[in-house]
Amino acid sequence: MLSLRELAEWLARLLSTDRYSPDEQGGIFRASERPVGRLGLALEPVADIGEWVRNDELDAVWLHRPWQLPADALPPDVGILAHHLPFDETFTMGYNVALAEALALGPLEEIGYKQAAHPDGPELPRRAIGMIADCRVPRLLGDVAGQIRSGFGGLDELVADPEKRINRVAVVGAMTPALVQEAGDRGAHLYLTGQYRKAAEAAVRSSGMSVLAVGHHRSEQWGLRAMADVLANQLTVKVKLA
Repeated sequence: MLSLRELAEWLARLLSTDRYSPDEQGGIFRASERPVGRLGLALEPVADIGEWVRNDELDAVWLHRPWQLPADALPPDVGILAHHLPFDETFTMGYNVALAEALALGPLEEIGYKQAAHPDGPELPRRAIGMIADCRVPRLLGDVAGQIRSGFGGLDELVADPEKRINRVAVVGAMTPALVQEAGDRGAHLYLTGQYRKAAEAAVRSSGMSVLAVGHHRSEQWGLRAMADVLANQLTVKVKLA
């Protein structure tokens, strides 16, 4: 079995946390010497988190948003891991390799960047907040929307004709006029994001692109399942979702 520290190091590589400032990297939220054979994953502390941990005999818990976890909610030897921004940018709307595989996109190109400043040193390398790629097989927008609706459990916004042919897709964790314009200039037919932003509406019209917005919480839930699959396939740890 892995130690909590070994698991934290593995997750740091998976989520490329070295791209982030120290206060954004996440990692071990509460240390433990207990070996990790069973890991629970949750977006945030559920109401009965202590009962869940005991019933499923979890050795550690990973949380996306750990801040509301009561100090005495879990047995003292259960370790806690937490990652917020690195998870969002790796497994929700952004440069999300798992989502690109699900949508049969590739090869991937970057679009949109952020750059964090290290408080004690030089700027960190900039990181992509989105990806743009050709569809391996061109598809109708209605078919893509159906796959997204099924995989994510719904849609917030669908802006376009379902009969429109989609050859190239941009997946971006933000929706600004500049990002929409860049995606259109680079040949994207579909802009896939978390939340539809009215401020970018004029850019959408001028570009002629279709837009699908899945909703922030739906994208997090999809990402949690995707990360669970990666953990289960690449490590010996048994993964349980809340």
